[in-house]
Amino acid sequence: MFRKRIAPQPESNERDTARLEAFSDGVFAIAITLLILEIDIPEFEEGHSLWRSLFDLWPSYFGYAVSFLVIGIMWVNHHNLFRIVRRVDHWVLVFNLLLLFCVAFIPLPTAVLAAHIDQPDEATAVVFYAATFVVTAIAFNLLWRYPTQHAPWLMEPDADPGVIASITRRYAFGPLIYLAAATIGWIFPTAGLIALALIALLYFIPTDFGAPASLDAG
Repeated sequence: MFRKRIAPQPESNERDTARLEAFSDGVFAIAITLLILEIDIPEFEEGHSLWRSLFDLWPSYFGYAVSFLVIGIMWVNHHNLFRIVRRVDHWVLVFNLLLLFCVAFIPLPTAVLAAHIDQPDEATAVVFYAATFVVTAIAFNLLWRYPTQHAPWLMEPDADPGVIASITRRYAFGPLIYLAAATIGWIFPTAGLIALALIALLYFIPTDFGAPASLDAG
């Protein structure tokens, strides 16, 4: 797809990241907003109290919480990534669009999961949900690995190579652990859901971006 190139001259078409970050922030915000719109107001059922109706929506709450957490963590990491990647070229734009494509898709598997928890096809819903995060984590890895490994002139000149290597190793685990959750979910759906929730919580652990509140999602 691409190969390592010789560093371009200053008159190249590389640009700063401001427009990319602004557009990406909008997509992240819309994706998170769509999550809550997927939760329907409970309908009154004869013999059921409102409290019971609200409780019966717990699958929707679960999907909303996990997806909100994942998208939020990715947004924080996306912001921190572009503190290290200071310029963009064609391939950074392409890989960023691929990531946003995945992020914008997340509300759909979230809604499917909420509708099929405790149903006969629950395992399929869990695998579909986890598989979406596998693909999203791969997209995040591509966005990170292209500038760090193939276009280093796009990086912050003072970026610590040790920090970059540490983040790269950490990101590499993202697709693998989501794939493991999908596999578990196919056999034991409830265990797969628990694994997905734990993965989301795991990525609250600060990484080496240099900011104490930075998070990881790739």
